[in-house]
Amino acid sequence: MARTAATSDRRIEILKSAAAAFRRRGYHGASVDEIASALEMTKGNLYYYFKNKEDILFACHDYSLDLLLTLMADVQAEQSSPEAKLRRLVLAFVHLILDELHATALTLDPEALSPPLLKKIIATRDQFDHGIRDIIQQGIDQGMFTPGDPKLIEFAMMGAINWIPKWFDPEGPQTSDTIGAAFTDYLVGGLLKK
Repeated sequence: MARTAATSDRRIEILKSAAAAFRRRGYHGASVDEIASALEMTKGNLYYYFKNKEDILFACHDYSLDLLLTLMADVQAEQSSPEAKLRRLVLAFVHLILDELHATALTLDPEALSPPLLKKIIATRDQFDHGIRDIIQQGIDQGMFTPGDPKLIEFAMMGAINWIPKWFDPEGPQTSDTIGAAFTDYLVGGLLKK
């Protein structure tokens, strides 16, 4: 069991290093050597954990989506309002993108994945998307949110959050906390009936 936990921890370290390399150089520009070197590993050691660079990319998406689906399950089990649930999810999503996998997790070239792996990622991502839409619909049904198409509202919200890595500067003045709070206010607060 301890070996499995150590292996899992090391895989997550590799994913974080890969995400940082992908952010700097893009998926196609980052090399496995660069990812391994940042962790003071050899490329051969890295291949103990992952088959190839595509496997790392898939694992970045899969790991991020697993975290989001776990959070979604927790939020759906809460007895809080749709507004509170949506605020918690938006804030967690911003932190995941900026803190957990260095502003790359869910925006990395999914089209670089082979069709079977891409299909798996899309199916998992759709579960999260549908969870968000369900919460939006609950808020509309309860008269808390302005009526609208939950799918389009969810696309607008997720699009705004997924775009953060395009402009986010880790050395800049904005932190994940300030961005998360602002986006939560803009995206969820904008849904509330006046």
